[in-house]
Amino acid sequence: MPELTARVVRASFPKGTLAVRVREALGPLFSDGSFAEAFSARGRPAVSPGALALVSVLQYAEGLTDRQAADQVRARIDWKYLLGLELDDPGFDFSVLSDFRARLIGHGLEEHVLDLVLARCSELGLLRAGGRQRTDSTHVLAAVRTLNRMEFVGETLRAALEALAAAAPAWLSPLVNADWVKRYGTRIDSYRFPKGDNVRQEWAEQVGRDGFTILEAVYAPPAPAWLREVPAVQVLRRAWVEQYHRDGEGVRWREGKDLPPGRRRLSSPYDPDARYATKRGSGWCGYKTHLSETCEPHAPHLITHVVTTDATVADTEVTAVVHQGLATRERLPEEHDVDAGYVTAAHIVAAREAHGIELLGPAGLDTCHENYEGEHFTQSAFTIDWEAKKAVCPQGKISAS
Repeated sequence: MPELTARVVRASFPKGTLAVRVREALGPLFSDGSFAEAFSARGRPAVSPGALALVSVLQYAEGLTDRQAADQVRARIDWKYLLGLELDDPGFDFSVLSDFRARLIGHGLEEHVLDLVLARCSELGLLRAGGRQRTDSTHVLAAVRTLNRMEFVGETLRAALEALAAAAPAWLSPLVNADWVKRYGTRIDSYRFPKGDNVRQEWAEQVGRDGFTILEAVYAPPAPAWLREVPAVQVLRRAWVEQYHRDGEGVRWREGKDLPPGRRRLSSPYDPDARYATKRGSGWCGYKTHLSETCEPHAPHLITHVVTTDATVADTEVTAVVHQGLATRERLPEEHDVDAGYVTAAHIVAAREAHGIELLGPAGLDTCHENYEGEHFTQSAFTIDWEAKKAVCPQGKISAS
């Protein structure tokens, strides 16, 4: 720590700031060697990856863009204190942050920053196994527009045409005409669709025929083989399998049960992993992140585990994944508090038997239909024999398992 930086910051912020408190409570968090595998041993020295990891944490905590975060490194003396920099340090270009994130993902280190923070907190006694933790999920919007089916197929074909026009303009030129330019010359979300269901269906089927024309040309023997490897063409091929039928009668929309389930269906040509889902009447295209954190009353609340899925994955599918992840990190709680989405009877039993966790959450509602015609029993009418592990119905019948 440069002596002048420390003296100026302590005089300027006698009560501290977030950056000052992190430095004084946790000390240096990240060493460059922790990220060495993501960088080449040859070439010009990189900006300190340990410093970039710390900047990334502060950037997330304060909700800053890359450019704003890089400006803070140059302008804020408490950030310089945290990073151990001289007051006149010029910092780095903002583009380095996106490159750093790409390196983390490319080398499978996306959770490494969290692991290092948790390890340091454990060394200082701020985090231990046992106690209470809670888990909940939040929506993550993909950086794409939410498209309806007509917009999706139109934009998927337009994206493929744009990619082919850039990669092989001479090859593409004989395939398109003035009508194609009119249909696909601008982004589909700016296109005014025709009114009337029949006319709209005809438009969608015309897009389908145009798409098959491109796919047939790409996969024809005379076409350059590398055209099939263009990502936009691969997305087009998959989307047309999902959205269209083609037989002796021509090209038709798939409808109803003939469509793939939402989990397997593309939602955007620009993010093949994003999915569209609805929850409590709210729909979004993207992902879902499940965050687990400690919630002891007299200790810091620390995130201990993160699971990111596509938007269609139900919370109940993640419960066992969270427990396994916490077990791998040796961060299992004694009590795990969740909402109703994470709880089933099987989860309660499995958490106790496999990990010794008391899984707490709202029990499922009594699903007996009030207007059901015929004899039926509510859940409360059954007797549970816990020692024999049997359930007994009001008529004295005993469960088979």
